[in-house]
Amino acid sequence: MLGVRDLFRIGIGPSSSHTVGPMRAAHAFASTLRASTFARIRCDLLGSLAWTGTGHATDTAVVLGLAGFLPDTIEPEQIARVVEQARNDRSLIVAGRAIAFDPETDIVFDRDSETPVHPNTLRFSAFDADGAVVVSERWCSIGGGFIVPEDRVGDATLEEDEAPPPFPFRRAEELLAICRCHGLSIAEVMRANELSRTSAAELDAYLDRIIDVMMTCIDRGMQTDGILPGRLKVPRRARPLRQKLDGDRFRNRQAPHSIMDHVSLFAIAVNEENAAGGRIVTAPTNGAAGVVPAVLRYYRDFWPGADRAGMHDMLLTASAIGVLTKLNASISGAEVGCQGEVGTASAMAAAGLAAVMGATDLQVENAAEIAMEHHLGMTCDPIAGLVQVPCIERNAFGAVKAINAASLALRGDGQHIVSLDQVIETMMRTGTDMHAKYKETSQGGLAVNFPEC
Repeated sequence: MLGVRDLFRIGIGPSSSHTVGPMRAAHAFASTLRASTFARIRCDLLGSLAWTGTGHATDTAVVLGLAGFLPDTIEPEQIARVVEQARNDRSLIVAGRAIAFDPETDIVFDRDSETPVHPNTLRFSAFDADGAVVVSERWCSIGGGFIVPEDRVGDATLEEDEAPPPFPFRRAEELLAICRCHGLSIAEVMRANELSRTSAAELDAYLDRIIDVMMTCIDRGMQTDGILPGRLKVPRRARPLRQKLDGDRFRNRQAPHSIMDHVSLFAIAVNEENAAGGRIVTAPTNGAAGVVPAVLRYYRDFWPGADRAGMHDMLLTASAIGVLTKLNASISGAEVGCQGEVGTASAMAAAGLAAVMGATDLQVENAAEIAMEHHLGMTCDPIAGLVQVPCIERNAFGAVKAINAASLALRGDGQHIVSLDQVIETMMRTGTDMHAKYKETSQGGLAVNFPEC
């Protein structure tokens, strides 16, 4: 069963589905070549990867993956050097073998082939010296850094464990029943499931590592200025925003909504780091990576009595909501639009915050439902195929909505008209109905209505 390690993964920007996933897919393909004789490799990017892969650094990710790097271990400072060397030398060491490889011609943004089974599909081919195909594989990047072979897209058994966890669930209704029957919180259910496959020390160490990377990312984003990569030339705003907020506090001129300004700052800082290809945590995706850290930082910095255990509970509770969405809908912008990315992240953050604010399990579920409901229909239409506009600001709004949703849920008794299960189902149906041009192809919405100069 999916868990916290699946929803929160350390990686690099700017996209989990278009950078992290393709890097992992390329690495997986390269690993299969160790027993093969090959002289050349070609990678065809299909669907959304073909349309927005340039802005999402998909070609860079493929080079890195083929060269043996993984998103959780590569240092962001290494990336430019490795890719530049491959382009200059027109060669690459793949599976321990030096081969001719030109990223300009051997990575193809194929916008003309058939519509793939999944909109984020990579077709890898290895050829011998005579040009004959010796190995061919198709991988799909299904959101949040998850990858599967194309023939296993939609295979529910991928989430099954050899040894089932003590409290398996696929729907929020089932999760709440488990909590009610055993007298456990949602975080306690998730912890019990995690402890069926790891030790308490290892789990806590992983949660601490996730928290540390999230907080470091916020700090780094607030300290860095300059221009983000890409032809939009978007200036970083987190550092000057922090300076203005610090100045207001020094002059005792803080606005009543100053805390919300800080929440927006935290989210913007993360997503500017993501846009720059920095070290981030998928939560549950890169495009939505600022929401959960911003709300986590809000809890840490502004909530009385906040502690590390509470931060752990926030992440465990949030991961339960991410699991439900991943199992019953999608977290991929290329499948369902931004409602699946920022909408899911906001629901996760709302649930986690409500839990540490003292909510009942019903109120936690209500908080997640409120947050997701008010992201329904949100499109994914990045200008110039970059994870910048409207993505960066959108994370700020997702974080603020999450706090509002948690607060509203706590003011009620947990009873509400629409259930979380129904909202998740609605999100998937809405995404299925949504035209492809609004699903991470940069062919509709802001992506075409903004005149690039």
